[in-house]
Amino acid sequence: MAAVRAAEQSDCWAEAFVATQVWGYGVTGYGPYRTRQVLAQPRAEAVLAEAVSLLVDEGAVAAYEVLNTLDGLGPAFLTKFLYFAGQALPDVKGPRPLILDSVLAGVLRRHATKVGRAVGYEWSEAIAKWIGRDSGWSSHRYDVYLRWMYAANERLAAASIDWPAAPDVLELALFSAVWGPE
Repeated sequence: MAAVRAAEQSDCWAEAFVATQVWGYGVTGYGPYRTRQVLAQPRAEAVLAEAVSLLVDEGAVAAYEVLNTLDGLGPAFLTKFLYFAGQALPDVKGPRPLILDSVLAGVLRRHATKVGRAVGYEWSEAIAKWIGRDSGWSSHRYDVYLRWMYAANERLAAASIDWPAAPDVLELALFSAVWGPE
């Protein structure tokens, strides 16, 4: 988050973007190449700056839509940038961004299938696969994801089970299989 705070002061978002990508890619060998490819686009810095401005002024979904225009930057990694920007910036409109990747999409797809079957919808798996595919999510799908995660978090917090009332904790629990639909 320090990289995002520094970028806010300098209005140069490339370094903050790199920091989030390093975190996201970890030790995979292709992370530096992919990150370089995204930043090599002539409009990359302007898109990053616009996304951060939109995050503050309009919210995560508008920022997602702008970032999704960069070639080679898929939803999983653009939401990592949004997540850290949303955590570091003091004023963000609407719900703070969360990370959405194929792991989370898979967990939610399995959950939707399980719930659908529990209420007797035999077609729930086909619908869940169509709605919760592993990639190519539009800004609308990201909005639905954020709304669901925040609503689920509120329900957990209201259940008096010592839930920490933080949507990113729910995201981490789903991602790391600490809590899941199985």
